Amino acid sequence: MEILFLKLGATIFWPGLIALPKNTVNPITIGLDYINSLNLRRGRISFHHTAVDAAARDWGSIKRLAPAGVLYPESVDDIVSLVRTTTAARLSSSSSNLTLAAKGRGHSVNGQAQALDGIVIEMSTLALGIRVMPEGDADCPVAFVDAAGGELWIDVLKATLKHGLAPRSWTDYLYLSVGGTLSNAGVSGQTFRHGPQISNVLQLEVVTGKGELIICSPSKQPDLFFAVLGGLGQFGIITRARILLERAPQQVRWIRAMYTDFQSFTRDQEMLISTEKKAAVEDAAGTFDYVEGIVIINNDNPYNGWKSVPFAPQELNSSSMIPKDAGSLLYYIELAKGFDPNNIHAMEQEVEKMLAPLNYIPSLIFTADVSYFQFLNRVHDAELSLSSQGLWETLSHPWINLLVPRSAISDFDEQVFQQLICQDFSGPILVYPLNKHKWDKRASAVFPDEDVFYLVALLRNALPSAGPGVSLRSQIDDNSKILSICHHLGCKQYLPTYNTPEQWEQHFGSDGWENFVRRKQTFDPHAILAPSQNIFQRDDQILAQLRAPMR
Repeated sequence: MEILFLKLGATIFWPGLIALPKNTVNPITIGLDYINSLNLRRGRISFHHTAVDAAARDWGSIKRLAPAGVLYPESVDDIVSLVRTTTAARLSSSSSNLTLAAKGRGHSVNGQAQALDGIVIEMSTLALGIRVMPEGDADCPVAFVDAAGGELWIDVLKATLKHGLAPRSWTDYLYLSVGGTLSNAGVSGQTFRHGPQISNVLQLEVVTGKGELIICSPSKQPDLFFAVLGGLGQFGIITRARILLERAPQQVRWIRAMYTDFQSFTRDQEMLISTEKKAAVEDAAGTFDYVEGIVIINNDNPYNGWKSVPFAPQELNSSSMIPKDAGSLLYYIELAKGFDPNNIHAMEQEVEKMLAPLNYIPSLIFTADVSYFQFLNRVHDAELSLSSQGLWETLSHPWINLLVPRSAISDFDEQVFQQLICQDFSGPILVYPLNKHKWDKRASAVFPDEDVFYLVALLRNALPSAGPGVSLRSQIDDNSKILSICHHLGCKQYLPTYNTPEQWEQHFGSDGWENFVRRKQTFDPHAILAPSQNIFQRDDQILAQLRAPMR
């Protein structure tokens, strides 16, 4: 088979045609048949170094795996064509190692959306838009929104709020792509009530690893539907998602209540999420809409010390307001309750009743009334502040996200928070409980087998001004220590990162792994999708095992 050697360099673009680069740098090989057969409808591929460099970066800024090129699709047909011809190249020559990775916002932290010497699909250019259906339609008689996989959740929120509606389940940060969060799970303080975002999907449009364009739902092609949800990009590329909507509140009572004791902090959170079982979904009386816990350092750092808690700085401006018996760590529970401004008195009575049994420090509770949009977009304000100081996208972010069984959360506190979290820890630490019955076991997402488990997110930043000995390498080493502890505590990684099939099998469990491999055989048998998850490597022996019938 003839091989065409492509070089990186200046590129000229024509819609619908491959843009062949000139002037050689770092040769790559792609089958000539692949180049000649790829027929893009409106999109384009770039091999220019600026496009390649951008696709090799992500939020973590830890790994940089440069692709051969980047597809900028303008239609689903562009993605279908790329996947089909990539598969054809693989079938025609075992020497073809071309792989594909869909990239949304690029908010992965360990290179998961990268494709070394492959093609990255820039989903933001997929011109499908957002369609809100307040009354549903003949096939789906409930309010929903259809959004392209590359659309950002912030834009979904803006579009749905125009109709007084919004999705039920969110992530804390809204400048993430729809397809990206649904490929993992999508969690925030609403998850205890409504489940993760993947539990609120009505329908998906997916391009499988075979190049098939399939519309799937819980009742139509359900195996693909649940495989893709939380599937880490292994089975298909989400080109469109249909999301369930609810009536959006106009205002939110936003509350932060501080603690000095970890046991009270977690016990109160568990009590708050248990009230969900007692309240009807349609009428959430007696239930907060949002519950999250945050661990902070007992210092005056404005980003993760006690100064970060109040909504107005003057409400907590001196360490003398912190109880003398407080340790090196403090805690607060963040709560939200939506309301109609015309019914503010009823809301206040309800909130007072829900707060009454909690054991927070009475003098350290802070409240603010904000619009629903302002509350959901709250992290963006911090983003703007940090960006202005060069402390947002320019930093490395060695984050780890964990799902910790309720039975192990006290041990986690003793072995991780009390031992490894110190004064120079830079970044938020989230700790909040979730209800297992709100997660669908049919989806690919993995979670502990306990009725209640905790999301623990250690969102550390590699600050240039960090203290002596605090380097990116030392932070990564700390993460390794934490993951070693978690292995013995029965935790699961959220946004998982492993390096061997054996580690992945342990992550999924024997039954879950067998199902995951079966789905891979069915929907991406040549393992061309999302290679940098390191689940199915491109080694011929491994691929042969993958394609072999399951026992």
